[in-house]
Amino acid sequence: MDALLAALADPARWRLVSLLAERPRPVGVLARLAEARQPQTTKHLQALERAGVVTSQRTGQRRIYALQPAPLRDLAAALSRLADAADQADGPRETYDRYGLGLHAERLAAREPGWADGRSFGFLRSLTGSPELVWRHLTETPLLARWWTPDDLRVSELVFEARPGGRIVQEYRDAEDADGSDPVAGRAEGVVDDVRPGERLAYRLSPMLPGGGLAFTAHLDFGLRPVDTGTDLEVHYRVTDSTVDAADFIAGIEIGFGQSLDKLAAILAADSDTTDDTTDTDTGSKK
Repeated sequence: MDALLAALADPARWRLVSLLAERPRPVGVLARLAEARQPQTTKHLQALERAGVVTSQRTGQRRIYALQPAPLRDLAAALSRLADAADQADGPRETYDRYGLGLHAERLAAREPGWADGRSFGFLRSLTGSPELVWRHLTETPLLARWWTPDDLRVSELVFEARPGGRIVQEYRDAEDADGSDPVAGRAEGVVDDVRPGERLAYRLSPMLPGGGLAFTAHLDFGLRPVDTGTDLEVHYRVTDSTVDAADFIAGIEIGFGQSLDKLAAILAADSDTTDDTTDTDTGSKK
């Protein structure tokens, strides 16, 4: 495939392929139709032949070239698979496009400090597990680090002191930046306001601007309510202290924090499935 792509990347060769798609042709005719010199045309055709996209045979004094359709069909199928992967419903590309639309709107709105103050977002998730278990995932750093970023990011540094006045530090990188060679994707700092284990958690968190300073302050209030299926988690997210440069961050709140909560729900559900698979629900004994 690499050889085929390299061969087709040259505009002169692509012109020859287009001519050969119409019918097999000799070198001289191809050179004339392509408005090129015959030696150059011969070299291009030889490169295409080595790549497997054309074939040739000598007929008397002439060498006739013909197009091989199979490699082009294979290439078309590969390109179609790539396009389908990028275009999948609810996939990363759709999220990228949604964020782009929001980003444009927020940048237009961000004309002066305080432009987004009072903006609020609400999130509700029905989670598997007791309020005590959910609470641990909200406050214990090893568990919090598993879910507290959108899908394409990972936590690289985390401090969460689950007490009133406790310090919060969240740093995150690209999920595929395993060695930390890429710049930090973001950093936020904050403080815990209210702690009622298993019931309510409230804190303030401020994303940092690339050049330093705070983009805005997010006030987050988590309410936990036990239900028959586990725990209903309700989150209120309110913006204050917004700067003009906060637009890029605020555009991603609904998508990014929503993805984080979806990740939390998936982790709790998967952990519950693992427990169910290894424990006999009638006797409590391990299988």
